[in-house]
Amino acid sequence: MTETTISQPFFLVGAERSGTTVLRLMFDHHPQIAWCNEFEYAVDQVSPNGQWPDLANYYAWLETHRIFQATGFSIDKALEYPELVNSFLVQKRDRTGKPVVGATVHRHFDRLLHVWPEARFIHIIRDGRDVARSCIGMGWAGNVWCGVDRWLEAEQLWESLQRSLTPDRYIELTYEELIANPKETLMRLSEFLNVPYDEAMISYSEKSTYDLPDPAFIQQWRRKLSELEIRLVESRISKQLIERGYELSGLPPVEVTPLMAKRLKLQDWWSRFQFRLNRYGTGLFFSSYFARRIGPKQWRDRVQLQINAIDVQYLK
Repeated sequence: MTETTISQPFFLVGAERSGTTVLRLMFDHHPQIAWCNEFEYAVDQVSPNGQWPDLANYYAWLETHRIFQATGFSIDKALEYPELVNSFLVQKRDRTGKPVVGATVHRHFDRLLHVWPEARFIHIIRDGRDVARSCIGMGWAGNVWCGVDRWLEAEQLWESLQRSLTPDRYIELTYEELIANPKETLMRLSEFLNVPYDEAMISYSEKSTYDLPDPAFIQQWRRKLSELEIRLVESRISKQLIERGYELSGLPPVEVTPLMAKRLKLQDWWSRFQFRLNRYGTGLFFSSYFARRIGPKQWRDRVQLQINAIDVQYLK
């Protein structure tokens, strides 16, 4: 009989732009591993203290959730919230016929324990200077000083979550070791997932737009950030970088005064504003702004679906 509950799923956690996509592709190409991407919809609506969302509101929220809609998962309205989000993993497992199920979660991943108290975790970390640089390219930040926010939040959250886990329930790796030594790293991860290593894990480039691991992607910040940008990032995360085994640039530190911080935040806001305006166009941009604040649900949903369609084109 097929189990309808997955009590010990695996979750890949870490900051966005840290290599979670390429690792997810590697997992998903293993003949025994099924992996869900961007599984935040399982925890975004859960409160920090573990209170479940109102189900009617949750169903409505999922109606325009771009990532959830792409999964094709069905919603069983007879289930309570924990059983419902667990059913998404069950559906992924049953569709693929693979026994090991996991998902990627970038934020609020501590809340996963409210649903799956016995969950196991894979934590991936990438040099925060590269993450900050990459966030600018995605339109999530206007400068590296603000671009490192997501990295800091994810690492602080992991530190807190890790303290509540026994050593057998988590494993850690760096993006840099995954790219430099993919086979050895995947063998170690396969052992943690209780499956044998399979060469198919590094054949993902044949069926996706992602290339095979390239060491040129390591320490891009040395080539692509200015000295000032490096100093700005290190002014925020030098301690965390050292603790995680990353060497500092050796450049003199920069003191970010309160006035400088205000200017950097304003420049960050303006860059993100321009990015969204260019991507969605003036009409849709302002429709989204007003629909989210004063519009009826039907209008909000229609606008969100238009935005989703544009985002999908950019993410192909």
